[in-house]
Amino acid sequence: MDDLKLSEVPVAQTGMLIRRPAHEVFEAFVNPDVTTRFWFTASTGRLEEGAEVQWEWGMYGVSVPVMVRAVEPHERILIEWPGEGGPTTVEWTFTSFEDGTTFVQITNSGFSGAADEIVEQVTDSSQGFALVLAGLKALLEHDVRLNVVADRYPESVEGA
Repeated sequence: MDDLKLSEVPVAQTGMLIRRPAHEVFEAFVNPDVTTRFWFTASTGRLEEGAEVQWEWGMYGVSVPVMVRAVEPHERILIEWPGEGGPTTVEWTFTSFEDGTTFVQITNSGFSGAADEIVEQVTDSSQGFALVLAGLKALLEHDVRLNVVADRYPESVEGA
């Protein structure tokens, strides 16, 4: 396995169809009153282009600064936030369909470090954003809080 090398830096990518209109799905990510119901526990403000907000996951004692690089209402959000090896970018795109559903795609890119570290970061990010989308889907479609982000790393499970 010593000859395994990355030919390019991978990106984390996931997506999900949400059976709600794009304006509702978009609002769920820019409005912390909604986002705190399925992802993080606190935020210092809405996502608006040029803003810097702080997101907190109280259950893990983690807080990160988030720089909002672009906001295109109902279509796209682009942020930069700290990663393991340096800052990464996260982009949400919202594809609206005539039946009132929305496909959300999340791409996290710009990972750095040794190849093994990058692969671990991409894997963690892909898993994390898949859980975020599952939580969002349950909330918007069924008004159910799954707590999937909060339950991902329980203290009592070693190596979770």
